[in-house]
Amino acid sequence: MAHDHHHDDHDNELDPMAARVRALETILTQKGLIDPAAIDVIVDTYETKVGPRNGAAVVAKAWSDPAFADWLKRDATAAIASLGFTGRQGEHMQAVFNTDETHNLVVCTLCSCYPWSVLGLPPVWYKAPPYRSRAVIDPRGVLEEFGLTLPGDKKIRVWDSTAELRYLVVPQRPAGTEGWSDERLADLVTRDSMIGTGLAREAT
Repeated sequence: MAHDHHHDDHDNELDPMAARVRALETILTQKGLIDPAAIDVIVDTYETKVGPRNGAAVVAKAWSDPAFADWLKRDATAAIASLGFTGRQGEHMQAVFNTDETHNLVVCTLCSCYPWSVLGLPPVWYKAPPYRSRAVIDPRGVLEEFGLTLPGDKKIRVWDSTAELRYLVVPQRPAGTEGWSDERLADLVTRDSMIGTGLAREAT
């Protein structure tokens, strides 16, 4: 399964799709149809403002505030919106909580529906056919490819996102974090842990 790979700025080292995008952007810029600075602002918005840090803030608050966690379970859309995180592809949300007995995994088998407002842009592997098909058929094997080996008696529940409903996994709170601030807790929450392909970072 192809996971994220680092690419530098040399076109000959870009994957075919990225190279096509780069070429198209160059042509449109030369014709004066797009402003590269405007594109940079949009990309920065999704990478640093509308991204995993938003979801991490939601998870941290759920960890520290039982009332908010209950609200998140009952009406994730409203609970998330109360923190100011709304927008495209995040209009209808459901939060699923990992427990000692159950681990949750999110996939979109038909396309690549993804909650941009809380997780930012979807990773390449999330949109890839191997992940979309195998996450349902062999979720345990897929998780092992991400380096996550779960106990054999732990149930794995797979949630299939749609255009109408998207999911946020609330990972289990790491031990040793009692009394931590929400900001410090949020640093333990990874994008992958909110998809279900990883766990929250351990407290250090």
